[in-house]
Amino acid sequence: MSQQDRPSRTTEAFFGRRRGKPVRPQQAAALESGLGAYRLDLTAEAPSELRTLFKTEVSAVRLEIGFGGGEHLLHRATEAPPIGFIGVEPFVNGMAKMMMAVRAAPLANLRVYDDDATQLLDWLPPASLDGIDLLYPDPWPKKKHWKRRFVSPVNLDRFSRVLKPGSKFRFASDIDTYVNWTLLHCRAHGAFAWQADEAADWHRSYEGWPGTRYEAKAIREGRRPAYLTFIRT
Repeated sequence: MSQQDRPSRTTEAFFGRRRGKPVRPQQAAALESGLGAYRLDLTAEAPSELRTLFKTEVSAVRLEIGFGGGEHLLHRATEAPPIGFIGVEPFVNGMAKMMMAVRAAPLANLRVYDDDATQLLDWLPPASLDGIDLLYPDPWPKKKHWKRRFVSPVNLDRFSRVLKPGSKFRFASDIDTYVNWTLLHCRAHGAFAWQADEAADWHRSYEGWPGTRYEAKAIREGRRPAYLTFIRT
């Protein structure tokens, strides 16, 4: 997608703070070296075949937006070496934790991006992804902030452009209003078919789901997570 064709956006429109506690020297070193090895360079033209981005041969490429501490992304990338994974996380502390993990156990099927996910989505070629995961995104609960929710008509346009027909968009959240918001937006968009027949289908976690710390906290506090799956039609 050319620069003039890219939708306009407000910087950091979909995520909040970039930093939490100061990173320790060891984390800072891992972050610097890790980003040098794993970070995607969006100033270069995207390859027509995303599989060439990885240091190993992969048969498919998946994207996880907002991977937090990286528990889910690390689990998936480790259990499925033939699949290439791209992870986006603008929060410095989360990325530092991820880079510490891959310094201890490198992953040839992983690439990352540490800024606005919409920039990456606009950079990717059409029909280039085999799946997108958006897991426990910031719900922006106040009505005045709903425009900052990542699920929106413009971002669903981005998803539909980069996803291959038949591939999956997966969304997990413990916030009922955001779950309903996502169902309504995907139904209105028209390019996504919800894969569920009964309530148990969306309250059952994904196959091979490792769980996350945020999910465990939600369950402790009495919130029931929902796991939605949409097929790109």
